[in-house]
Amino acid sequence: MKRLLSFLIIVGIVAFAGFKAGVWWLTDQRMAEARTALSDYGVLERGSIGSALDGRIILKQSSWQNFRLTQPLELRLLEFDAGSPLALLTTLANPTSLPSTWQLVVEQASMALEPTMFRNWVTAGAETESLPPLLALACAPDPRQQIGSGDLVRMGIPAIRGDLVLNQRASGVRAEINTVATGSLELDWPGARVNLSGQEATLSSSAEPIGVTFRDAGLMRRLSAYCAREAGLDVDEWARHAVSALEAGLQARGYQGSDQLLALYRQWLMEGGELIMAIQPGSDTLGIPVRSGSEPGSAWGVSYNGAGVPDIYLTEMEAPASPLPLEAMEPVVPREEPGVLQWYADELDNAQIWIGRQVRVTLSNDNQVEGRLVSVGERELEVSRTVAGGEVAYPILIRAIRQFDVWRRGRPD
Repeated sequence: MKRLLSFLIIVGIVAFAGFKAGVWWLTDQRMAEARTALSDYGVLERGSIGSALDGRIILKQSSWQNFRLTQPLELRLLEFDAGSPLALLTTLANPTSLPSTWQLVVEQASMALEPTMFRNWVTAGAETESLPPLLALACAPDPRQQIGSGDLVRMGIPAIRGDLVLNQRASGVRAEINTVATGSLELDWPGARVNLSGQEATLSSSAEPIGVTFRDAGLMRRLSAYCAREAGLDVDEWARHAVSALEAGLQARGYQGSDQLLALYRQWLMEGGELIMAIQPGSDTLGIPVRSGSEPGSAWGVSYNGAGVPDIYLTEMEAPASPLPLEAMEPVVPREEPGVLQWYADELDNAQIWIGRQVRVTLSNDNQVEGRLVSVGERELEVSRTVAGGEVAYPILIRAIRQFDVWRRGRPD
């Protein structure tokens, strides 16, 4: 009996060691394959590998550094639960055959923020979109300067931190993302299955819409107050400009948003809260119903802070013709009055000689920015304005400037 017991103990120890070694080796092989497959896009570090007899893999201190970004995504703990030891070994041996149910948990994921998150070669090669953006949240006097990572840092958000839970069940896929200070996102996709063979296989796995629940955790109030202050507007006026940008973006794509859709967007920008909706991945409008003319039709099911919002839809319309180039609308420069101190127009090519002087910049949307000219670069110039007793320099894209004026005395002809 003692021999049998000893034998069983030895077999158990060997099986345990074999399972641990097998899982470690298979995981290392799969991570090496993933690192090779992603080598054109970035660097994947697997970190340390651990496992549990209930069918879990645990990776600690993993990271992903995208070549386009200046900061890596740090994953303090990543856990994959296959449900059983056999399912785990089968999945590691053939990753395309995922079990019917599994769970992926990422804890304490983080990415530090800095004013410039994209590398220079990425921004230098970026092309201007032919259509105006739908979401235009200006956080500077220049409306083309949209909110970026630097604005989040100045708002007191030095990094994006949070946790992720992804569940695959027979009934579908459910995901939860909870972040610190930037809200949470829940996705529920009935009938869907995650497929590692490609994105198309996952998107075509279910025709059901994805239920989306977003809670902003107070982010939108902070963001609207910050952006309105930086743009020199009150919050109501800033939100009105953002809604006008959404309306213009929809019209450029051949749609007119309903009054309720625009009102909901404005309310969300100013107050935030909880939004619940259903989006259709294969739809050009993400499932928002499109009506033709004044004919009645269906509306998008949206809930805001627990109450349903009616009459959310789009109406088809003819896209407007392309606007005239800015050169066709340049004003005629009046003659200067010798010795008179006032605003005089000048060419942007001469801006370098006016550094340190008071200037006035008129943007393409007729907004004006006055201040001291700090610097002039190839793509932008900086104008310093006095704010709360100190000076803040605002970068302005040169392509967004329609007129450049200098406060000086007039020259004789």
